[in-house]
Amino acid sequence: MQLGAVLSQNEIGTDLGALRAYAQAVQDLGYDFLVVADHVVGADKADHPELDRTFPLENTMHEPFALCAYLAGVAPGLGLLPSVVILPQRQTVLVAKQAAAVDFLSGGRLRLGVGIGWHEVEFAALGVPFRDRARRFEEQLALLRRLWTERAVTFAGHYHDVRATGLTPLPVQRPIPLWIGASSEAAIRRATRLADGFLPLRPLDGGWVTTMAKVHDWLAEAGRDPATFGIEGRLEAGSGTPADWQQTIELWRGFGASHLSVGTGGRGGVDAHIQRLREVKAVIDA
Repeated sequence: MQLGAVLSQNEIGTDLGALRAYAQAVQDLGYDFLVVADHVVGADKADHPELDRTFPLENTMHEPFALCAYLAGVAPGLGLLPSVVILPQRQTVLVAKQAAAVDFLSGGRLRLGVGIGWHEVEFAALGVPFRDRARRFEEQLALLRRLWTERAVTFAGHYHDVRATGLTPLPVQRPIPLWIGASSEAAIRRATRLADGFLPLRPLDGGWVTTMAKVHDWLAEAGRDPATFGIEGRLEAGSGTPADWQQTIELWRGFGASHLSVGTGGRGGVDAHIQRLREVKAVIDA
């Protein structure tokens, strides 16, 4: 499995030196990639009582493509995974351009994690309808792949009308791998049908064993070879013991995961995050 670290943006915050030190430490520890999250805006929950949840207004969240471009410069040996970019609330051609730029700047080390999103306030702020986001998302995937592989694209869809239009430069990877982050049954089935890989956000009822059995069933139903489909497990190592971490690592190895990302949320300052990543790496290398 390739091994990644999940950047705790809210805890490391806006200290540019700490961000640089973190990325370079992750690289020096032998991790393969960095994971960065996405939200454009937060919201004050008190002003949105009709919603079950909002992304907190006070939480730090950097723009993922700009952040990845910076990380590519300070830690050029790391792969980059925005996980996940809320694709339907963004202009597809602009996402294609931003992702192509990050792929170029990182030497072809980008995997683009995408999802349909849940934060209604964010869609409204960006002037994008929330209810039809799943249909828009599927069309976006098709257009992105064409924009990353063809010099001039003509595409007439329900949501897009692109005529003899292309990107320069094209990305290093043609196309950039698209991984879908999902937690509902419909979204996971969509991932097995359309994505290059699956980013499990939480299990279905019955737990991970049941979820991953369904993933393999749906891959077979879609006529896809599991050996060519990526799966990224998640280890939340902000707490727990080395024995707990080892159990989770073996769980994902048993599922045939190609990647494992390590979260260290709750550790506090940058040094504590780095130390926990060092401890996890020792368990994996043992």
